[in-house]
Amino acid sequence: MDFLLGNPFSSPVGQRIERATDGSLRSEDWALNMEICDIINETEEGPKDAFRAIKKRIVGNKNFHEVMLALTVLETCVKNCGHRFHVLVSSQDFVEGVLVRTILPKNNPPAIVHDKVLTLIQSWADAFRSSPDLTGVVAVYEDLRRKGLEFPMTDLDMLSPIHTPQRTVYSTDSQSGQNSPAVNSPQQIESILHPVTLPTGRGSSSDAPITPTPEQIGKLRSELEVVNGNTKVMSEMLTELVPSQAEPSDLELLQELNRTCRAMQQRVLELIPRVLHEQLTEELLLINDNLNNVFLRHERFERLRTGQPVKAPNETENSLIDLGPSTPSALKQAEVTNNLSSQLAGMNLGSSSVSAGLHSLDTSGKLEEDFDMFALTRGSSLAEQRRG
Repeated sequence: MDFLLGNPFSSPVGQRIERATDGSLRSEDWALNMEICDIINETEEGPKDAFRAIKKRIVGNKNFHEVMLALTVLETCVKNCGHRFHVLVSSQDFVEGVLVRTILPKNNPPAIVHDKVLTLIQSWADAFRSSPDLTGVVAVYEDLRRKGLEFPMTDLDMLSPIHTPQRTVYSTDSQSGQNSPAVNSPQQIESILHPVTLPTGRGSSSDAPITPTPEQIGKLRSELEVVNGNTKVMSEMLTELVPSQAEPSDLELLQELNRTCRAMQQRVLELIPRVLHEQLTEELLLINDNLNNVFLRHERFERLRTGQPVKAPNETENSLIDLGPSTPSALKQAEVTNNLSSQLAGMNLGSSSVSAGLHSLDTSGKLEEDFDMFALTRGSSLAEQRRG
C-alpha cells in the first residue's frame, strides 16, 4: 500500500533521509541525522514519513554501503526520538520483514551489515521488553535465538541508553517581556554535534554549572560515541597512510576529520568545567586526551608529507589542549573558547558521508525456511561486534 502514498523521499524529512543515505557520501552526516531527529520529534507526520523513507532505503537495496548509512540513521532516530517512532520500528512486520530479510544468506550481506542488524535487534529487544506495545522486536529476537542464530557478543550495559531527549520549555514573562526557562525545566546542554540556539533567560550564564538529567546524559554519551568514532577513524587513517604516497581524496578526508574533531574538542572543553557529574567529567577528560594524541600524530604526518622537520614533543605541546589533572581546581581554571557556535555553524560534518540504498525483497512464505538454514550456515561465523 506504500505506493499509494507517493514517493517516501518527497516529504521534508524524507528529503533529508535521502541525502543522509546517499551513496556518494563517504561517512555519516551527523548534523543532518540530528536534523532528521528534530523533524520527527517536532512534526505530526514526521515519524511516519521518516519510517517510510528509511524502509525505502533498506528494502531490496544491494548497495550495502547505503544500507549501512540507513541503519545508522535508523539507530540515531531510535536513540533520539520518542514513542511514536519506536512503535513503528519495533513492530514485528518491520523487524522481520525489513531488517531480518536484508541479512538472509541469499542476499549475501557483508559481515558489518549482518552484525549491525543483529545488534540493533538485540539492543531494542532489551530496551523495549517492558513496554507492551513495543514487544514486536522482542518476539523476533526470541524466535531467532530459538532457531540457533548467534548474536554478536555485545555488552548491552555499555551501549548508549535509548533515551528521548527532554526539550527545554520556555515560558513568557509578561512583566519583563523576556523569555525565561519554565519551572523545573532542565538546563539546556547544547549538542556537541548539532547545537541549537534557544532563548536565554535573564541572568543566565553560559558558564553556569549544569546538573544533567538522565535524558541529557544519554544524549551526551550518544554524541561522545560519535566523537570517539571520528577519533578512531582519524587514528586508523594516520596509521595506514604513507605521507609521501597518500591519495588526494584521502588527504581531503583526513583534513575534514581534523577540522571536525577540533571543533568537537572545543565543545568538549566548554562542558568539562560545567558538568556536575563525576563520571561524565572523566569521560570528557579522556576524550580530550585522545583528541590531543591524534592531533599530535596528524601534525607529525603533515610535516613528514610536506618535508618539514618533525618537531620534538615539547615543541608541539602548545598546539594541544591539555587540561592537566582532573581536580576541581584544575577544572575551574580550564579556559574554553567563545567561538564554538561560529565554528560548528560553518562545519559540514557529513561532507564525507556514505549513502545507502536498499533493494526490494519478496515477502513469500520462505522466510522461516530461509532463516532455519541461515542459523545453521552463519550462526558461528559472526565477528565480535564492536560499537564505534
